[in-house]
Amino acid sequence: MRVIICENYEEVSKEAAKLVAGLVNLKPDCILGLATGSTPVGMYNNLIELYKKGELDFSQVKSFNLDEYYPIAKSNENSYDYFMNDVLFEHINIKKENINIPNGEAKDADKECKEYEEKLNASGGVDLQILGIGVNGHIGFNEPDENLIAVTHKTGLTESTIEANARFFESKDQVPTMALTMGIASILKSKKIVLLANGKAKHNAVKALLNDEITTSNPATMLKVHNDVVLICDKEAYNG
Repeated sequence: MRVIICENYEEVSKEAAKLVAGLVNLKPDCILGLATGSTPVGMYNNLIELYKKGELDFSQVKSFNLDEYYPIAKSNENSYDYFMNDVLFEHINIKKENINIPNGEAKDADKECKEYEEKLNASGGVDLQILGIGVNGHIGFNEPDENLIAVTHKTGLTESTIEANARFFESKDQVPTMALTMGIASILKSKKIVLLANGKAKHNAVKALLNDEITTSNPATMLKVHNDVVLICDKEAYNG
């Protein structure tokens, strides 16, 4: 695992954007795996700026998002569908038909997950997957558990994740308790993985990622079996 330690969040965001931009320029029809939450927002802002300067073209890019709350309306400001359009898609020239996000409005969650996994596999696979990391080590919505599910699936959210995400809602009670998420194997099929972490709250999760142990109690440690992972973190996340 390659580790890039940055001074602060702004540097983390710029380094991540450089990697994504490099791939898009090298392979204009690449497939990007995208993440939500507050961590990648700075990276998305940098990518938007590069696009506006004429240095990036997303017209052939396809994207697959990691996860979505369930059930949730796409029009809900806290849905990841709404989030991605707000922070990235509406500001670049990616085609709507090339955007893939698990459907939080699906009546049959299991069917939606199966079809999403099939579409992901049929695409030829993600070239570069962006990940954040939860304070408990979750990636996507793969929460710590005795067993982890390999493929895209419906899952319950832990209390710590619900509490962490409550800041985006009017109250904790409004946070959905379920989600649709790519599984661990779905993520590990990506050709390259870039994991972003910032702030002291993420230190323990990052520390576990860099030790020699692999455990389902910290799903991010599964990334150690992948041969091309880049961790980009700030000094607070790295040193605590």
